[in-house]
Amino acid sequence: MLNADRETSSLPQVDAAAHHRRMEEVSAFGGGADGSMNRLTLSDADRQARDWLAAWMKRMGLRVEIDGIGNMYGYLEWAGPDAPLIMTGSHIDSQPNGGRFDGAYGVVAACSAVEAIQQKVASERVTPKANFVVVNWTNEEGARFQPSLLGSGVNAGEHTLEFALARKDGNGISVAEALRKIGYAGTSGRVVPDALIELHIEGSSHLEKAGLRFGAFDRFWGATKYRLAFLGRQAHTGPTPMAERKDALLAAAYLIADLRAIADEGGLELHTSVGRLEVYPNSPNIVPAEAVLFIELRSPDPALLQTAEDKMKARIAEAAGKAGVDYEVRSIDRRKAGPFDAGLYKLAEETAAALGHETLRLSSVGGHDAISMLAVTPALVMVVPSVGGAIHHPSEFTTPEDRLLGVEVLAGMLWRFCRQGDVLKS
Repeated sequence: MLNADRETSSLPQVDAAAHHRRMEEVSAFGGGADGSMNRLTLSDADRQARDWLAAWMKRMGLRVEIDGIGNMYGYLEWAGPDAPLIMTGSHIDSQPNGGRFDGAYGVVAACSAVEAIQQKVASERVTPKANFVVVNWTNEEGARFQPSLLGSGVNAGEHTLEFALARKDGNGISVAEALRKIGYAGTSGRVVPDALIELHIEGSSHLEKAGLRFGAFDRFWGATKYRLAFLGRQAHTGPTPMAERKDALLAAAYLIADLRAIADEGGLELHTSVGRLEVYPNSPNIVPAEAVLFIELRSPDPALLQTAEDKMKARIAEAAGKAGVDYEVRSIDRRKAGPFDAGLYKLAEETAAALGHETLRLSSVGGHDAISMLAVTPALVMVVPSVGGAIHHPSEFTTPEDRLLGVEVLAGMLWRFCRQGDVLKS
């Protein structure tokens, strides 16, 4: 199916200095002196980064489109309307106090790879056989609005646009309101490419431990996410007798400990967490009336994931009973486990080999926009090392050399499409 080009000299040459400069430029929007990144989706910092990206796209001759959920697309249309459309990119929103490379590296890498393709076509005067589109997805992180992967989920048909626009943050601001405020409420429709390639930092230490510099995911874990509220009764922490208290936070504490025990019972292929806890009214002198937990269960095994959910539901009832409070489930989001595209994996493996590098086969535990897009097109996530495995933390870092290697592999894969058309069907 795939005819590997083993000559490194025939691959596009990436402008390393320009790539690293772009990474520094985008890191200024929401970046802190300690390396932290605070660029929540649809914030003013996000608007600045989007404006920067749109300006780059226009300078490079790409046609810029914004859809109804704010996804940004930069089209390089030079092969005609019947040629395959290959998408590459990621997201530029971040976690609060997150890192600078998660997501943003994939967008900048897409820009640098497309630039390398343009220069290669111009220098060799070849006729392109594929069109390309650079994408920046809205609300991949799910830090401000839930669920995560919201923009790609709308594009893939998992969510309706109406559902997505109605999501609200902790201050009651909807996605629709936030999009209008930053000027990114677009009107273009869904985009279904012939393939999607997403480049990312690993966010773990498997590559480092293996002594390798490039990897790709062949499968992804499933996830079940609950937003659960324990409902107690507000009271004074001083005179209210302990036996009469209905402490919502106490129930949350019981459940958080139980969730860790469920993970221990499930083994290495089950992860559980409560990454966010909202307490009301959140005063030192008031017994909490409400505690809202953002719960995640993750596993590659659907049966194990279901067993963990069943255990969790039983422990929720037990925790509420012990604390003498009520509870309600306010939302549930599910993502099934599955494989990434085997043809794209093989193409990545062959391209990395042409550059002299082995590909480490990995599983994606975290979510990626490419997972949403697998419902409508072949997709793959590739990774380069994270120093110390850090991600979602100010210390998150990938060396310039490894960042460049990832772009070189991506550019090489895009070049194959450019020269041969849809190589997945050849």
